Amino acid sequence: MKQGTTIITLDNGYHLWTNTQGKGTIHLLALHGGPGGNHEYWEDTADQLKKQGLDVQVHMYDQLGSLYSDQPDYDNPAIAEKYLTYDYFLDEVEEVRQKLGLDNFYLIGQSWGGALVQMYAHKYGDHLKGAIISSMVDEIDEYVANINRLREETLPKEAVDFMLECEEKNDYANPKYQEYVQIMNENFIDRKQPSKLYHLKDLGGTKVYNTFQGDNEFVIKGKLDQWHFRDKLKDITTPTLLTFGEHESMPIKTAHTMNRLLPNSRLVTTPNGGHHHMIDNAEVYYKHLADFIKDVEAGTFQNEEE
Repeated sequence: MKQGTTIITLDNGYHLWTNTQGKGTIHLLALHGGPGGNHEYWEDTADQLKKQGLDVQVHMYDQLGSLYSDQPDYDNPAIAEKYLTYDYFLDEVEEVRQKLGLDNFYLIGQSWGGALVQMYAHKYGDHLKGAIISSMVDEIDEYVANINRLREETLPKEAVDFMLECEEKNDYANPKYQEYVQIMNENFIDRKQPSKLYHLKDLGGTKVYNTFQGDNEFVIKGKLDQWHFRDKLKDITTPTLLTFGEHESMPIKTAHTMNRLLPNSRLVTTPNGGHHHMIDNAEVYYKHLADFIKDVEAGTFQNEEE
């Protein structure tokens, strides 16, 4: 398969930026988070897996509205209603799979991408050899409870009260509020500082992020408050890896629940890792991923829990 960048045209006429790295007969399609994030933390995935003795072709792409892909006019209500939906982004994964010519492949998704992996494995699981859910729960209410608990444990009471007041007034741009958000980011999202994911300038994806998430990782004001997938996990039979950082925003307790409910899953955690633990502790993250793929390839994968 062609290495490097390929621009694909979707059936709806929009264009997506895709990129393939690595060689070999094993294929891994990587989904970014946000929504409205981008592919960047997957850029060295093929190299990291190579270090673990595994040759993998890694295919990544920016979802519609993100970074290098087309950014529709979401201010148009008709466009927003059509494309800012769970169903659109799920079926976009399937269309990308088809246009890249993938089948019997591995699908990895980070955060929001992990929600897409759950939905894809449920609806299109026949195409999958393995699924990797990276830092994403199946029940958003448990995330909200956890992140509020972490905020109360991390920040002084007056800081938490100030943030709640800003959120009540939608005063998210308040500099002091953003300082507190950054403290939380450095504790639970990007623990390895300075993060290579920080951009000098916002390059797109904000509209998508705001619609689904809200202003930041610590408030759910958008469509993600509808994320309740627990009753469907029992139907996902694809070998599944659940990978979480040991110091991240997602509740590890929920990860254990998911591991019990998924019929064919393994749960691993990454020391010193936050929400982006593939960057915070790449060596451990990619060893877990490589071990999972090797076991599935060898037919020796078994349910496990750390």
